[in-house]
Amino acid sequence: MPKIQKKLKPVKVRRAGEAKKVGVAAFTLKELIKKACGLLQMHVSKVQCCLYEDGTILTEDYFLHLPDNTELVLLPNGQSWNGMAYDLNQILGLDRHSEALITAAQQLLTDEHSAKRRKILSDLLFTLNDNAELENREEDEDWFEGIDTRFKTKSSYMRHNCEQRIRSYLKEVSGHACTIQNAKQKDEYQKVAASMAEKLKSMRYHGNYFDRTEKKLHHLCTQEGWFSCQGAFNLEECESRHSLNPYSNRESRIVFSTWNLDHRIEKKRTIIPTLFNALQGATHFPV
Repeated sequence: MPKIQKKLKPVKVRRAGEAKKVGVAAFTLKELIKKACGLLQMHVSKVQCCLYEDGTILTEDYFLHLPDNTELVLLPNGQSWNGMAYDLNQILGLDRHSEALITAAQQLLTDEHSAKRRKILSDLLFTLNDNAELENREEDEDWFEGIDTRFKTKSSYMRHNCEQRIRSYLKEVSGHACTIQNAKQKDEYQKVAASMAEKLKSMRYHGNYFDRTEKKLHHLCTQEGWFSCQGAFNLEECESRHSLNPYSNRESRIVFSTWNLDHRIEKKRTIIPTLFNALQGATHFPV
């Protein structure tokens, strides 16, 4: 991915639990936090910054992709932010996991016909049912509904899920060989596919990509389990900055199953045809 040219980015920042917002413009997340802490009278060394909308913790790279005037929240280290649920908690005086609050949101969703409002209510329920901090089956049995009992932790299942996805992708690559008519090209294609299979097997099919307990450089999510998509296969990045935490609840886990690992370089339209075309254009093959 080409290096992004830094530019002054205007955002709106508030403290957790306060309505007052201040406008801040900065080139980097570090600079933003320093400026905002000065305006909001917070200690720079003891805060982190997240999206007001859903509580996603920002990184330097994430900050560079934010739309102008995005609303952010400064949090003391160790404190979490749950977006709309936090505000409702303040208004209604209910705990975030209050059955009354969840029931009310579910009832509103059932009776609501506006697609836009249904989307807002669905997102709210996702937030209210956020149990991302829980890891073991006995702690969050609802998350494991429909999952084989051999999986005792969320991370172990997510690792397995990733391995299965990559195996299915590899199967598609290998299966394309039956469409190749030229015997020599077909043989070479199968050799490449076999080499890929051997390499993936040695890497245990990169199951670590979905395992939030892996070392930071070895997984694609944050330590809390948040994933951000990279955009369609023909774009450099996702303009909408979609994010999802499959560790939070069963519904999010199911939605995540529709996300593609090859979201940036699509295998059917890019990888497989490129490999096949390279074989077609070859004038000779190694012995």
